Amino acid sequence: MPSILKALRLVADPNRLRILLLLKREELSVNELQEIIGIGQSSLSTQLAQLKNAELVEDRRNGKNILYRLKQPPEHLMDLLRAAAAEVPESSEDEAALDLVLEKRRDRMRAYFDELAGRFGRQYVPGRSWQGIAEMLLRLIPPMVIGDLGAGEGTLSQMLARGARQVIAVDNSAKMVEFGSKLAREHGLANLEYRMGDLEALPIEDGSLDLAIFSQSLHHAQHPLKAAAEAYRVLKPGGRAVVLDLVRHHFEEARELYADLWLGFSEVELKSFFLRSGFQSCATSIVHREPESPYFETLLFIGCK
Repeated sequence: MPSILKALRLVADPNRLRILLLLKREELSVNELQEIIGIGQSSLSTQLAQLKNAELVEDRRNGKNILYRLKQPPEHLMDLLRAAAAEVPESSEDEAALDLVLEKRRDRMRAYFDELAGRFGRQYVPGRSWQGIAEMLLRLIPPMVIGDLGAGEGTLSQMLARGARQVIAVDNSAKMVEFGSKLAREHGLANLEYRMGDLEALPIEDGSLDLAIFSQSLHHAQHPLKAAAEAYRVLKPGGRAVVLDLVRHHFEEARELYADLWLGFSEVELKSFFLRSGFQSCATSIVHREPESPYFETLLFIGCK
């Protein structure tokens, strides 16, 4: 039975309380707790050791990892944890981050079985390529109205226009709009229209898009939350927003090299922009990791209006 006084002293620390609230829901490794709470591994290990000594948590080995879980404390301590959670503003964000950590676990499990089945492209097979698969998927796009928001020169817009009913490509660079419009005319893409505009004030009518895409453009927005709200405005009910962007990184040179205003986004942060704008059924996943420095990772987000 844990000491009541010792437990009270430990729970008084916000980080230890956050750990207990997380472990109350799921057993987690040090790395997973660190990813959620965002404190140093040494400090986190110390906190866990104190909680373990107080008989509030226990651990078990699972392969190379050690997983921590909440021991069943007296009910009055559980009541205290639940009441104290309301005074820790980070606890709601911790819940969202925990959902992502558990989703990553499932992704790793799927990846393991994918590995057993064989990696696509490991061996040469005539006629099998990512280009062919991309073409197939693009041809399967139903006749919808798509907004390519922050389109640049419009490479994606031109690909989408081959299957969509209409594509509206928006960019704030007059030269990009001019260049993209010229390519659309040259390739006979009458259903592709370029418009000059900003991500935070889209030149698109309310409720007119079936699909809004931010492909490596959201990190150029001054206020990503406003851009998400604009996407919500221009989508039809049931329409979807898709974001491909970088996971938060520390490559400061990107500000000068690529005019990036944001050094990527965390999954929780990106999801928050769209949930706060009214989107539902939001999901994120990391879909690519570059093998060379600075090891950029690509984050995929999909949300429904």
